Amino acid sequence: MSFLEIRNVHKHYGDIEVLRGTNLSVEQHQVVCLIGPSGCGKSTLLRCINGLETIQSGEICLDGDRISGPGVDLNALRREVGIVFQSFNLFPHMSVLHNVTLAPLQVLKMPRAEAEERAMTLLKRIGLEHKAKAFPDQLSGGQQQRVAIVRALAMGPRLLLLDEITSALDPELVSEVLNIVRDLAAEGMTMLLATHEMGFAKEVASKVCFLYQGVVHEEGPPEQIFGDPHEDRTRAFLSSIIEAGRL
Repeated sequence: MSFLEIRNVHKHYGDIEVLRGTNLSVEQHQVVCLIGPSGCGKSTLLRCINGLETIQSGEICLDGDRISGPGVDLNALRREVGIVFQSFNLFPHMSVLHNVTLAPLQVLKMPRAEAEERAMTLLKRIGLEHKAKAFPDQLSGGQQQRVAIVRALAMGPRLLLLDEITSALDPELVSEVLNIVRDLAAEGMTMLLATHEMGFAKEVASKVCFLYQGVVHEEGPPEQIFGDPHEDRTRAFLSSIIEAGRL
């Protein structure tokens, strides 16, 4: 069994079926990139893995344990699975340090000194230790997103979900965020990320999955997906990306 197993997952909102029997596996230390057109279910799938959305049928398992359906301890799940959103979602009334230490203090019951030491170590790693006392509105978008990643890492997750984390950023700020993801990938962090950054996916992914209409339409190593896709839908999507100058 893979580290993360998604089996025949269905998710709908009223009459709108977003995930239509999605199957996906992620091995430990893999970086798996989800690509596909807007509305194909990438973000919804990530939110279902983290328990932010409930699924109607199917099963999601992490390291052999079911993490979907009734009876799941969501606090325990979110200690294992971190998520970073495209809109940063930092608490605006809290300093950077407070944002990063809040969950370790409240959920892990970590002593404050230890939580702050871990937070400062992580902030130093991304070059933002000097911003520990600043508030989110005093940071650039790229800095806020880097803090959001550090906030997720402060919980020591075994799996990190990244949902279009560069889509809200100005182009010149994208690289500083992607560099952190490169470093995490090099260190063996298991990651599942939805992205429109095709060049980045080609560079860092162990596996690329093309989602279309709520299912994984094609998957494979990046050199195969980007160089010789087998499915017509995948080829059409990548052709449109190339025409837009994004690959």
